[in-house]
Amino acid sequence: MIWGSELWILSAVPERKSCCTDTGQTIDELLREQGAQLMGEHLYARFGDTFPLLIKFIEANDDLSVQVHPADELARKYGHPWGKTEMWYALPSKPGAQIFCGLKQPLTPEEYKRKVDDKTILDAVAQFEVNDGDCFFIPAGRIHAIGSGCRVCEIQQTSDLTYRIYDYDRRDKNGNARELHTELAAECINYEDYKQSALRSRYTDISCPLPTANCLFSCAYFTTNILRLNDTLPRDYSALDSFVCLVILEGEGTIEEMGRDGSVNSQAFNEGDLLLLPATTQNVTLHGTLRALEVYIDQ
Repeated sequence: MIWGSELWILSAVPERKSCCTDTGQTIDELLREQGAQLMGEHLYARFGDTFPLLIKFIEANDDLSVQVHPADELARKYGHPWGKTEMWYALPSKPGAQIFCGLKQPLTPEEYKRKVDDKTILDAVAQFEVNDGDCFFIPAGRIHAIGSGCRVCEIQQTSDLTYRIYDYDRRDKNGNARELHTELAAECINYEDYKQSALRSRYTDISCPLPTANCLFSCAYFTTNILRLNDTLPRDYSALDSFVCLVILEGEGTIEEMGRDGSVNSQAFNEGDLLLLPATTQNVTLHGTLRALEVYIDQ
């Protein structure tokens, strides 16, 4: 049974590396060739030849597993290079679809284990009906799950590390129960993660060229802005020491960049595309009608 589908549009995870449509290179091949020119000086010093972001589209055909992710320090304790902090930007979903995110009230480790044993852990998790454009920040340690009928764009650290807490007693195609990671999850859960005001983001969704007006989240692992465009929008990246990802959620158009020799390079884009702009990019102009996520790292 297929419980959900994922489209990994930018990935440096070894088993699922993305390829650049322009050159045919994988993202790590591109990074080894361009280094700091692609990544940015401070990011290349921080991450080396590992591209630090994973971006995907997720569509849940059923309630997906309840899970939690470790922070970097705990991940490294168990031999993994990075933990996982992520965010979700909700796309048009089925009426009544829900996101599970954070706790309803403080929880103790003993209460957590008891609720896992008696299969009532979801009773402790906050639930939100999903609307198009809703945003949820999922720092390491926050219990979360995507409900049936949800469609989201997920932006996260380059890590496929997940601790599964509850999976509705489902079986795989061979009739085996999927593995749970109860003890590992217990070690990384934030048991005080219950402040409802911090669980879903409120932001101003307007057409505006200033990223501070449209910022969804900014943390050490990514900054994500929402861009809406009905005509032309210039973007100045000259002061940014980072690559920029433009995830086209809706619409189509072109992006133009002025070369140092005065030439203009233009590229068309459509819904579902991801444009990866190297850190050497100075200024671009977007033309068309679109809704897009603009993602980079500036901390």
